[in-house]
Amino acid sequence: MPRVLVSPNILRRKPGPYREILEQAGFEVVYPADTTDTMVPGVLEREIVGIDAMLASTESITRPILAGSTLRVIARMGVGYDAIDIPAATEHNIAVTITPGTLEESVAEHTIALMLGVTRGLLGRDREVRTGNWKRQGLPRMAGRTFGLVGLGRIGKAVVARVQGLGMRVIAADPYADHHFAREHNVQLVTLDELLATADVVSLHSPSTPETVNLINSTTLAKMKRGSVLINTSRGTLVDEEALAAALQSGHLLGAALDVFKVEPLPTSSPLIDLENVLLCSHMGGLDEESITAASSLAAQCIVDLFNGRWPEECVVNRDTRARWKN
Repeated sequence: MPRVLVSPNILRRKPGPYREILEQAGFEVVYPADTTDTMVPGVLEREIVGIDAMLASTESITRPILAGSTLRVIARMGVGYDAIDIPAATEHNIAVTITPGTLEESVAEHTIALMLGVTRGLLGRDREVRTGNWKRQGLPRMAGRTFGLVGLGRIGKAVVARVQGLGMRVIAADPYADHHFAREHNVQLVTLDELLATADVVSLHSPSTPETVNLINSTTLAKMKRGSVLINTSRGTLVDEEALAAALQSGHLLGAALDVFKVEPLPTSSPLIDLENVLLCSHMGGLDEESITAASSLAAQCIVDLFNGRWPEECVVNRDTRARWKN
């Protein structure tokens, strides 16, 4: 009986469709101990001993981990896969899958919540009420302002209607943009430099690639409008956090909202921690009740499909493994 390690904390020892899919297909479902943190280096190596497939969270899955494992499938619950060494997985004939189409709505809602959290100063106003020190300071209204999407993929597209519903103009920078979608939804396609210079809110929705690492740095931050807002619900590697902290401290940016970080959990020594004009969240953009069910179910189905000789084309990241993959 093949064994599947289910590592996401939100699924540990919890029933649900994902577990039914696996068990009905003849898999043994295994969980880490409740006190075990698979994000801690060295822990995952112990947990995957004798494991055939992994329904994974955002753990760092490196070449040494893969080389010493018996894994045949890593099914990532989500759409980001930069924490997995894809070339190493391919070399070891380990199929890596993601769950497209399961969390776009959640991330889009989260993006709007983060934007309004910053632009309405919600955390500060909450503290004012709790301390009895009401400042009642006015902040910029978003209606009539420009929202810039860096990335117009599934999630970027889901954000468009929500932002337009607030009365904002939408522009986007994406070298692979869907021009038909942009025309149909009144999204102006621009270069990244044009977007940075124009947008009142810059929202990141790009994957982590060598080209996008530190996309937001001291140079690009300087190109952003004074008083603008940065939102990142994509990948932590896109932002130079030291440079962002400096831009926030200087007052060049009104604020920022970050759901993802280069190191997670964010170290308490980060210069971002003590800044009052940055809203920090614990990588929750893609997680709501509906997306958890949909993403975990699709990840489980990918594992079942692969072990039964069916290839989930839309979900497999390293498609070069198809010709030689076997369970």
